Amino acid sequence: MIEFAAQTDFELTQPDLHSEWLSEVAHSEGCSVVGLQYVFVTDEELYEMNVKYLNHNTLTDIITFDYTENEALSGDLFISIDRVRENADTFAVSFDVELRRVMVHGLLHLAGYGDKTPEDEALMRQKEDEKLKMFHVEQ
Repeated sequence: MIEFAAQTDFELTQPDLHSEWLSEVAHSEGCSVVGLQYVFVTDEELYEMNVKYLNHNTLTDIITFDYTENEALSGDLFISIDRVRENADTFAVSFDVELRRVMVHGLLHLAGYGDKTPEDEALMRQKEDEKLKMFHVEQ
């Protein structure tokens, strides 16, 4: 099951479509989704979590709490809507594309991908691009 919640003034459009896409992404990596909770928050809320739980004194776009066992993906993924908006402007992409990139980034972490080394980061970007192409907007 994939759930979406907001602790800020934001509502995900087409949540069913996003849920189907994220499930397809998981399956494409040989995983299944047991329980994912995407929570949309402000910069301030995510910053406080970053300091409290990870001892990182920085802004970030996503924090993923991983409860995955084997290939059964489970976790809480907190996404800063403020960071997504700013990054969309910085990278000259739409807000929706950047949001999906961050959402799939968190899922890929749960599937075992890292991004701490240049090699891992390059693979993560490649996987993000590949998985973004799996999303089909309903008209």
